Amino acid sequence: MMRSMFSGVSGMRSNQMLMDVVGDNIANVNTSGYKASRVVFQDTLSQLLSSGSAGSATTGSTNPSQVGLGVHVNAIDAIQTQGAIQNTGRGTDLAIQGTGMFVMNVGGSQQYTRAGSFNLDANNHLVDASGAMVMGWRATGGVLAGTAGAPTDLVIPSVDPNGGLDSLGQPLQLQSFSIGDDGAITAVYGGTPAIVGQIAMASFSNPAGLVAMGNGHFRAGPAAGAATVGAAGAGGVGGLSAGALEMSNVDLAQEFTNMMIAQRAFQANTKVISSSDDMLQELVNLKR
Repeated sequence: MMRSMFSGVSGMRSNQMLMDVVGDNIANVNTSGYKASRVVFQDTLSQLLSSGSAGSATTGSTNPSQVGLGVHVNAIDAIQTQGAIQNTGRGTDLAIQGTGMFVMNVGGSQQYTRAGSFNLDANNHLVDASGAMVMGWRATGGVLAGTAGAPTDLVIPSVDPNGGLDSLGQPLQLQSFSIGDDGAITAVYGGTPAIVGQIAMASFSNPAGLVAMGNGHFRAGPAAGAATVGAAGAGGVGGLSAGALEMSNVDLAQEFTNMMIAQRAFQANTKVISSSDDMLQELVNLKR
């Protein structure tokens, strides 16, 4: 059989994978915190037909003769560029400007996300749309003990944690809360502000090595390195913007260009297979 047919098949498979990635990128163009992916192609093993030789005093050197055997997908990388920041006006929406990820409790396991669309649940936990809880450090007596310990689920107390009472002797109720650029959560009870928690941020030496788990969540993988957990705006981690979301970093113009390239490359590889088949047909017809 002709090598060109197998090369054409490998080209069709690889460009189909490129189209799959392009389709996923375009589908997530409006997904907050989404990072676009790119496909990296690499040629496969080449068959050595003849080895090269070194030159001598009377003859020149000769180059090796090799025939490539097609292409394969070497990697699918996440493009870790900053997405555009869109104002939403919701105090629980958080956008990361710079590096870093939110630390989330997903069913008891620690995962990470760039999507900062959060809400308060019935138990006053700060959660995302999938129910994963935002992790950080709780304050004691209006004072944060620091960020050295392990983060835990954040809760915004419904009553004044400092024991404040109203004129009727009842505990002061939560009126409002806000989140600062450093992730500190300040709640207001009876007109008096109190710090109740600090959002944890994680950074990785290779964030592209994280493993996607769906719902915008990632888990640490061996290629990502160990997570460095701290406060926003410290230790090389970016700051937060409340009332905003980081949008997808998908470049539609680039994706449409990649789509056309994948389509034409797929078409060209099918032409290689059909042309090789015509050549084989002519060979079979020699007997006639």
